[in-house]
Amino acid sequence: MFVVQGLSKTYADGTHALQSINLAVEAGEILAVVGGSGCGKTTLLRLVAGLDTATSGAITVDGEPILGPHPAVGIAFQEPRLLPWLCVADNVGFGVMDLPRGEREARVAEAIERVGLAEHAQRWPRELSGGQQQRVSIARALVARPKVLLLDEPFSALDAFTRASLHEHLLTLWAASRPTVVIVTHDVEEAVSLADRVVVMRPRPGRVFETISVRAGRPRDKLAPGFDKAKRRVLNALDRSLKTAEDHQTPSAGGAELWW
Repeated sequence: MFVVQGLSKTYADGTHALQSINLAVEAGEILAVVGGSGCGKTTLLRLVAGLDTATSGAITVDGEPILGPHPAVGIAFQEPRLLPWLCVADNVGFGVMDLPRGEREARVAEAIERVGLAEHAQRWPRELSGGQQQRVSIARALVARPKVLLLDEPFSALDAFTRASLHEHLLTLWAASRPTVVIVTHDVEEAVSLADRVVVMRPRPGRVFETISVRAGRPRDKLAPGFDKAKRRVLNALDRSLKTAEDHQTPSAGGAELWW
């Protein structure tokens, strides 16, 4: 289990980015995090990834504290951030250079095969499409076999067709090893398509406003009446989360469970 307890972050300039975030994510669960600008979604992911230090609170994976970058946690960013002087295989293997050569090469080959790019292993990043580059980024995050995979708007820069294709690809990869996945997104349809639960955050400072459970099998039919209902529930929660504190909005206890 991946647990965040009382997590807060205040920057040196006084910006209060996060306040008392509490999350418990089951092993193998996909959690989507949505919220307005300034609600601390990316800050949350950076803290979980060990790329920044919390002001207070704790993050644990299976009871082990995350105090810095950790092999149990992998992350893929909005931009692929591939090293242009390394081929696909070397980009994927960059983070596991401490492994013995034979094991490293086997893991890299497996990760590249899983994202469907085996025939491109020796190509340079500039020779790949945007969608292919993002798949390399995901393979690089998976090669260490993390228990928790963090995705920071990894598909937002892609066209709708490529984004939908990568959604399917991500779910196939997830089904193979069932890591816990936390995906930050501005796309409500993406959140409802992928997640078991959608966390809606409220800004200034960022905190959890409402959690909505999405109970449905995969793949999900975007034309089903329930899918549109789910989107409306998340959009409604987002709208309420952005209202001022004087409105005294109170989220429903535990969120709404969505079925279709």
